[in-house]
Amino acid sequence: MSDFFLELFSEEIPYNLQKNARNTLLQNFKDFFEKEKILYKSEGKVFSTPNRLIILFEGIDAEIHRQSEEIRGPSIRAPEKALEGFIKSNKIEKKNIFKNQTEKGEFYFIKKPAKKIKTIDLLNKNIPYLLSKISWKKSMKWGDFDLFWGRPLKSILAIFGNTKLNFNFYHLHSSNSTFLDKEFEEKTKVFSSYKSYKSYFKKLGVIIDHNLRKKFIEKELKKISKNKNLEIQIDNKLLDEVTNLVESPKILTCVFDQKFLKIPKEILIITMQHHQKYFPTFDNKNNLTNNFLVVANTKDQKGFVKLGNERVVEARLNDAQFFWQKNKSQSLVKQVSRLKNMNYFKGLGTYFDKIQRMRKLSSLISDELLISKEKLEIASSICKVDLLSDLVKEFPELQGIMGGNFATVQGFEKDISLAISEHYLPTGIENRIPKKPYSIALSLTDKLDTLVGFFGIKLKPSGSRDPYALRRSAIGLIRLVLENSKEFKIRNLINYSILLYHEQNFKFDEKAIQKDLIEFLNNRLINYMKEKSIRQDIIEAAISSYSIDQILKIYNKSVVLNKLIKKEIGNDIISSYKRSSNILSSELKNKSIELNNTTDPGLFINDYEKYLYTKILEIRKYFTSVNRDENYEKSLNILASAKKEIFDFFDNVIVNHEDESIKKNRLELLQMLCKTFDNYINFSSIESL
Repeated sequence: MSDFFLELFSEEIPYNLQKNARNTLLQNFKDFFEKEKILYKSEGKVFSTPNRLIILFEGIDAEIHRQSEEIRGPSIRAPEKALEGFIKSNKIEKKNIFKNQTEKGEFYFIKKPAKKIKTIDLLNKNIPYLLSKISWKKSMKWGDFDLFWGRPLKSILAIFGNTKLNFNFYHLHSSNSTFLDKEFEEKTKVFSSYKSYKSYFKKLGVIIDHNLRKKFIEKELKKISKNKNLEIQIDNKLLDEVTNLVESPKILTCVFDQKFLKIPKEILIITMQHHQKYFPTFDNKNNLTNNFLVVANTKDQKGFVKLGNERVVEARLNDAQFFWQKNKSQSLVKQVSRLKNMNYFKGLGTYFDKIQRMRKLSSLISDELLISKEKLEIASSICKVDLLSDLVKEFPELQGIMGGNFATVQGFEKDISLAISEHYLPTGIENRIPKKPYSIALSLTDKLDTLVGFFGIKLKPSGSRDPYALRRSAIGLIRLVLENSKEFKIRNLINYSILLYHEQNFKFDEKAIQKDLIEFLNNRLINYMKEKSIRQDIIEAAISSYSIDQILKIYNKSVVLNKLIKKEIGNDIISSYKRSSNILSSELKNKSIELNNTTDPGLFINDYEKYLYTKILEIRKYFTSVNRDENYEKSLNILASAKKEIFDFFDNVIVNHEDESIKKNRLELLQMLCKTFDNYINFSSIESL
């Protein structure tokens, strides 16, 4: 058995392209091996450094034994050209063709004999095609070459066993050597196996495996911060990014001037973390320190790398400090009118128009949260002013956050400042959400205005395209409701938001927006619930049972049912409901029967009818006594408790009675039962267990 090893050496590939390239390359080879019935011992592996994309399959047979097989060609009634094409494509003579009768008629066949194929030949033949299938989100063409790649591709190292492969890929020919240094391309080295390749680079301090490199970086960051009595909050996205930026990671401890700690910490963190890819540190009270950690790609024996990074941070923080001093004293209130000159979006007016709509819409939301209308209107009026600041122009990621800081400095109440700071949140499915009432209200207001506006100008997402991040806004809205356990009359808020646009002479199709936006929100809710591993049939049942105004009820009822459905209680409920609804559906196929939703106890002739009727009334009384305070687990237990009366009814009562009035009354009873169960959720959508 032999190992297959491939390395693609290129100029530095951006970190965000590496992951997709790794996954695509691995899947391409797995599909190819499966198609060709090439077996391998261990799972295929793929690694990357900034310059190297590597794939490894271990324990592959040198030869593949192909069994003899019959291959069907065209029908005997097909044109002669079809037969000629079949002969040509299979490289055979006409005399080797025979006819066979099949279920679909008579066809031409050939018999391919058993044979042995060398794996190395298959690899040489197919690798160029497999490489061409790598999908790059962004690619480039260079020189006079026809190849499109993430970055200029310089060499291909390909080995099977101890033998170098022999194939061409555009302008490159495979070999058993690779470049050692991206800057000095004359430095090359020959390798005979992955083992010798890995061992060599390990001695150089290069960690080929990006997974091991990530673990190493994380461990070193924690070790160094602990040794210096610092706390570090490792952002996983940043960790992934720096892992793909280096191959020989070295952690450097750097400092900046303490005077910059007087600047809002968000500015410092954004500068270090987002712009420079550094890790900020904190003390044991979670206060930002002037120490930061840098993941370098080389040893820094003379301290030049450390000094260089400190100088870069110093320059950026000097700019930030200047802008902060300049912007913090510029009155937010006095600057509101300047938003008239700042376009929000074509067809949706200016930012001044937006905040006027938000001010009125937030007033309606304040009623539902029982908070001060005046305070929320103030927050709405000034929440976009920071877009005019130099700081936000320099650091767009700080929009909202800087507005909150400006508001604090200028003496606005804490609730108002926090609401402004958090009104863009959440920005993703895992990002934190606002928890305070004013923050919730302002965030909800902003997202609703955005969604209504873009749906109004018919720029709703299409397929995978969502250039204006409307899915993110919708998910944010849903999370605000669910994770704060706050129910809102979403439909009314949408209608009022449309009215506010109309007042500003933006003419939207009201009915179209209502329909499309509610459907869009429902779909986002469905996706959110799927992410929480809720069964599809339960999701469908809940969505069909309640309106968009009851997002919280939809979700919570689904969660509880999803938890209990495979337990005894779930089995009792579903079996009881299905047994009733199946008989009801079967009998109602007879169009001569019309039910009027009235069960007459006077027509009962069997005690089991009375017992079931009494039980249904008991359950109905419960559901009429609960509203917003419904305990969903208790509701399901009460439904499950009806199993005895339901099954006793079916065991002792013939629904299809010869007397039509009795038969109809029994069907009315079953319908009453199903509708009672549907007070919880539309159980007809739930699959039988």
